[in-house]
Amino acid sequence: MKMIDAATLRRQLTYPALIDALDAAFCADVTVPVRHHHTVPVPGGSDATLLLMPAWTSGRHIGVKMVNVFPDNGARSLPSVMGVYLLFSGETGAPLALMDGPMLTVRRTAAASALASRYLSRPDAATLAMVGTGALAPHLIEAHAAVRPLKKIILVGRSEDKACALRDSLPKMPGVSFEVTTDGEAAVAAADIVSCATLSRDPVVKGDWLKPGAHLDLVGGFTPEMRETDDAAIRRASVFCDTRAGATKEAGDLVQPLASGVLTQEAIRGDLFDLARKKVGGRRSADEITLFKSVGTALEDLAAAELAVQVSR
Repeated sequence: MKMIDAATLRRQLTYPALIDALDAAFCADVTVPVRHHHTVPVPGGSDATLLLMPAWTSGRHIGVKMVNVFPDNGARSLPSVMGVYLLFSGETGAPLALMDGPMLTVRRTAAASALASRYLSRPDAATLAMVGTGALAPHLIEAHAAVRPLKKIILVGRSEDKACALRDSLPKMPGVSFEVTTDGEAAVAAADIVSCATLSRDPVVKGDWLKPGAHLDLVGGFTPEMRETDDAAIRRASVFCDTRAGATKEAGDLVQPLASGVLTQEAIRGDLFDLARKKVGGRRSADEITLFKSVGTALEDLAAAELAVQVSR
């Protein structure tokens, strides 16, 4: 059985290859059961959550991601999310690979956003505003740069120091300039693509800030209580998501407008299944504002794990 650590996964899962792998996976016959959530009491601390996310392609591979979320880990200078991914043979059930769960997750999450951008953002998009300075931010920047000719990247954070630290940690990108700011409104107004990865419960990107032709990529909110944008963005944009089943039940950016009537199920133009299978078209005009909301799916984990094993042969 192969053991694939985080550093190796990051090298193996290059974005051009991973984005194409996800595109193919959304066209394939993949079984994705509902993921399991289990609350785990932690004596003297906040409850932890055990997540089990299986998926399989019959006769090919079976995969499952096992993740523990420990909210108090920050106080111990540890990541709050820990876990592994196991890939098995779909013919014999034999274990094939054990790999780092958090790295697999951030790479496939960013690749899904870039895949959506390939369908939804303007092909000439040159300016990216990255809202949020956490662990996902560098991967989202790299992924978006793999599908669009970016010339300027604006790093938006509540803390200028954290935004500067993110800038300094990024690899050199020839022909790309970087700007650091705490002024979200100005950054969003200037951007062709706005990628947002925060844990906010209140909108940090206002729809009125978006310029005609902008693409809004919402990644951070993963519960019905979390929200990264407002109703104005929902009203102005053509709305897409990664999976209807997941995003319309788990993502506050869709759940809340659906509950209030600002958004209807019929108004969601499509998900990545629809886009990849050409059941719906993507961007329809240069001035159209598009919005993509992701919450993640085990299908993406399986596709990334299969690619990692293929590359490591």
